[in-house]
Amino acid sequence: MSGDIATNRKAGRDFHILEKYEAGLELKGTEVKSIRAGKINVADAFARVENGQVFLYGCHIQPWQTAGEWFNHTAKRPRRLLLHKREILKLSSATAIKGCALPLLRLYWKNRRVKVEIGVGKGKTHADQRHDLKKKVELREAQREMARFNRR
Repeated sequence: MSGDIATNRKAGRDFHILEKYEAGLELKGTEVKSIRAGKINVADAFARVENGQVFLYGCHIQPWQTAGEWFNHTAKRPRRLLLHKREILKLSSATAIKGCALPLLRLYWKNRRVKVEIGVGKGKTHADQRHDLKKKVELREAQREMARFNRR
């Protein structure tokens, strides 16, 4: 089983991504079942370095319906990310810079395990966002004109 589970499109809109890191995700059994069923929302997910460990916040995994009260998980609990120590130190120093954050970019399967791609992102201003939107519109218009020209 391989492929994307969920992508965070807001991260590309709100941040300039400087670096990307792949991390494992510490999950409970019912969380994996919910992820396989597609009951996940990563729109506001971000990571934070605390006490030498990296935790994922804001990732909403819906509780598994058929699980009992004792075995089920909390929907928005912080989940630990599994990274090497030198990667954690790099992330810690990167987030110490003002304006940098660790948004979740995507969640995907790799060798039957759930992996997370987080990025070191510097926040975009509204002017940057407008500039990106303008570039996208210009590119779309150029592609339409090329297609129209090639049809003749």
